[in-house]
Amino acid sequence: MVEVELIDITKMYGKVIAAYQVNLKIGKGELFTLLGPSGCGKTTILRIIAGFEIPDKGRIIIGGKDVTDLPPYVRGTSMVFQNYALWPHMTVFDNIAYGLKVKKLPKNEIKLKVKEILELVKLEGLENRYPHQLSGGQQQRVALARALVVEPHVLLLDEPLSNLDAKLRIEMRDELKKFQTSLGITTIYVTHDQEEAMVLSDRLAVMNQGRILQVGAPREIYERPINFFVATFIGRSSIIEGKIERVKSNRLVEVRCEESIIRGVLTSREVPKIGDRVYCVLRPEEIRVEKKGDDVNEFEGTVEWLAYVGNRIEARVKVGKEEILVSLDPNTEISLGQRLRFYIPVTDTIVVLS
Repeated sequence: MVEVELIDITKMYGKVIAAYQVNLKIGKGELFTLLGPSGCGKTTILRIIAGFEIPDKGRIIIGGKDVTDLPPYVRGTSMVFQNYALWPHMTVFDNIAYGLKVKKLPKNEIKLKVKEILELVKLEGLENRYPHQLSGGQQQRVALARALVVEPHVLLLDEPLSNLDAKLRIEMRDELKKFQTSLGITTIYVTHDQEEAMVLSDRLAVMNQGRILQVGAPREIYERPINFFVATFIGRSSIIEGKIERVKSNRLVEVRCEESIIRGVLTSREVPKIGDRVYCVLRPEEIRVEKKGDDVNEFEGTVEWLAYVGNRIEARVKVGKEEILVSLDPNTEISLGQRLRFYIPVTDTIVVLS
């Protein structure tokens, strides 16, 4: 297991910023995710670590060694691409064995290693098939096996599940986590799927426009986003704009909105001032229709939209000029046009600076 460190990595394509002063340290055996919208620079950073792209500025350190100027094949990394990049004219065995043959390992050793990795990814008996004879999930496992069989120090995964259907994607997500945990290999994962990042990651970095906005454990990122982009990119929420009217201890603030005063916890790192423009972020799952305790924000409005989602009912409630998304127990008796009063604890009300 090795650490990976990126120091002031910058990469430009003409006037387009793909990565700007990126500084990251990924721990030994950690599954670390780069999360952000399409075009934010996630894959560029992954390719820079692999050696497929050269940074305009900065250094890449793997296992304490500066590899910035080294070619990909001596960095100790292995990459699984979004489209799997399997050789169509090669069998499963030959696809997996390719890297071992390049290393000129003895045939008996290659055969043994391929057999072991096939068992790990549960593809025994399929070694003589060709990629076109496999399902999407099986192709994904072959790509993963090919990356793992060379025993890399660092595993790089570029949206490896994006081509799978929803059910298989969840199954493979769980399998991937098991593989990574059992092998203890340092892994860097790229995705734009927030749920995928939250489920898989030990830590994650939220990116936008080539910049790292926040790094932390999934719970920290979700519950304490440091700015508006992170707060609205991670999870579903309702946003109410206002201005800080009062600052209390423990970063509790009162926000003057058009319709009311909302109390919440300021999660941005900047020191707030009276009059600062802010956004109150209300997570639908934190909202309750029963009042528990006095330290809550209270709302009342008209139900304008309903959807049954199996384990919950989702409702959009018009409160003054705002629409607030609410998650309710699936057995809740509710109808369109009904007046609904609901509550959200002050400590679960996120406030971020604009």
